[in-house]
Amino acid sequence: MSEEKLTYKSAGVDTKEGERAVSLMKGHVKKTFNENVLTGLGGFGGLFKPDLSGMQEPVLVSGTDGVGTKLKLAFMMDKHDTVGIDCVAMCVNDVLCQGAKPLFFLDYIATGKVKAEKIADIVKGIADGCSQSGSALIGGETAEMPDFYSEGEYDMAGFSVGIVDKSKIITGERISIGDKIIGIASSGIHSNGYSLVRKIFFDKLNMKVSDYVEELGQTLGEALLTPTKIYANACNAVLPRFDVKGIIHITGGGFYENIPRILPQGTAVSVDETRWTAPQIFSYIAKCGNVEKEEMFSTYNMGIGMMMVVGADDAQGVVQALREAGEDGYIIGEIVSDKGERVIL
Repeated sequence: MSEEKLTYKSAGVDTKEGERAVSLMKGHVKKTFNENVLTGLGGFGGLFKPDLSGMQEPVLVSGTDGVGTKLKLAFMMDKHDTVGIDCVAMCVNDVLCQGAKPLFFLDYIATGKVKAEKIADIVKGIADGCSQSGSALIGGETAEMPDFYSEGEYDMAGFSVGIVDKSKIITGERISIGDKIIGIASSGIHSNGYSLVRKIFFDKLNMKVSDYVEELGQTLGEALLTPTKIYANACNAVLPRFDVKGIIHITGGGFYENIPRILPQGTAVSVDETRWTAPQIFSYIAKCGNVEKEEMFSTYNMGIGMMMVVGADDAQGVVQALREAGEDGYIIGEIVSDKGERVIL
């Protein structure tokens, strides 16, 4: 009896399908290239030559993150061309908080079985996010890991690098009492709090992603899968013109955890939630899950995905600059003395 000849493919890894995925994604990746990219797709390392003109002490700023359980919505809807935007946004928005200009991005996608079209869709989203942020997608990895991920599932993470002149790094250390908080609108939930979302809508209420919700004006899945907003355009509109003392990305931990990260000792933030209108998805989550206000502001961005701290004299000018750039910005609060609560709502 002849012994079966084993191959990598029979063990669950199809390198030919991986090659086909690379072929399908090439067009998406190349649209992010600029004159600073010195390598093509498929090299062992991505080469990038930054423009250092006008910089005295260039400093690299890096950030890495993933999409989290929002990916489960993509699985449920079988829609994979926007979660890549989320991956880029979660990394780039952190880099922007230091005043840096995003330069390049790398991605990592792991799946049980490579399906070329699906991988190409994912990379299309990553490339779209890179285009929105001004980053070049110069490298990545697609790992096929049979028996490690369930059928049809995958995970992804990204890595962003930006650059800023040392004298222009934004740290929050110059923030002082009386400064104003500029809130910049989010596109929705972004990429945090999805474990609670799934608990409410799918475990408690047995809803489907295809259910049309009158209050939202779209299906539940469409509302939940809305891509995370990337704030490169907002920063480009403001940073060259105004003295921004602090930038806050409202990500996991909401207002209560993220705002104090940049506050100097002895200061706090007073926020007036009547100064903006949050997307309807937040009130819908609170109603359906009976979620209290403090829990909502501890978990979600509540309609404000990024904040900038500026002097009182600059506040109206920053709002105007944002609006001229097509961004919704509002004066939503100010820096006050710390009397035991770092965030006052």
